[in-house]
Amino acid sequence: MMIDPSTSPTGVIIVDHGSRFPAANDMLLEVVAVFKSVSGYKIVQAAHMEIAEPSIARAFAACVRQGAKAVLVHPYFLSPGRHSTTDIPRLVAEAAQDHPGIVYHVTQPLGVHEAIAKVIMERLTDCFNQQYACEACANRNCTPSANASFTNS
Repeated sequence: MMIDPSTSPTGVIIVDHGSRFPAANDMLLEVVAVFKSVSGYKIVQAAHMEIAEPSIARAFAACVRQGAKAVLVHPYFLSPGRHSTTDIPRLVAEAAQDHPGIVYHVTQPLGVHEAIAKVIMERLTDCFNQQYACEACANRNCTPSANASFTNS
């Protein structure tokens, strides 16, 4: 059965790996909020593959409780590795067993896309414009004076 979000209430789950660092897990909540605001989907949940909550099973159940008749799951990963091609689809299938009749699909991860290249350029430009003293450098003890010889070429 095909999932048509225009004719059937559809839930979206965005799944990351999960982390022992709360800030990393909180960032997924920000990603979900941004996605929900730009996508038009009303049922959007965050899930972590492991380590942190909510799990994929809890997020799937939350979508169904909110009225989803179909669930699209997006692995918030760059590359199609073991987690996005095997682990997440298995966990989603296990979660779906508790909800007979709910159609689901796991998308490809982010992969290669021009929009990602633009984000990389934005990050590089931001660092360059701040003379290599950007927030990331401050958090990682980079040495701006040693990096000052780099040029944007």
